[in-house]
Amino acid sequence: MSKFNDLINGSIPVLIDFHADWCAPCHSMAPILKEIKNDFGDKLKVIKIDIEKNPLVAEKFNVKGVPTFIVYKKGNLVWRQAGVINKSDFSNQLNSIIS
Repeated sequence: MSKFNDLINGSIPVLIDFHADWCAPCHSMAPILKEIKNDFGDKLKVIKIDIEKNPLVAEKFNVKGVPTFIVYKKGNLVWRQAGVINKSDFSNQLNSIIS
């Protein structure tokens, strides 16, 4: 967990994608997340966490449904979104956090 804490406390914002293999909306978000990762490059770190394989982590972050997206910047939770979000809105939200 200390490596994770170092990551979210770093200077680069971290987007955490809580997902599950059985989740259809999660599958629909996968290509959008890939594009976002490419678009933002080294300005944003993206971590994918499978709630089935990491139930304690999902519980710690109070994830009740998937997909859930959480962004940390310098150790602070700055944005949280549950459910599907289109790429344009997602990118706009991330741009406002990064700038």
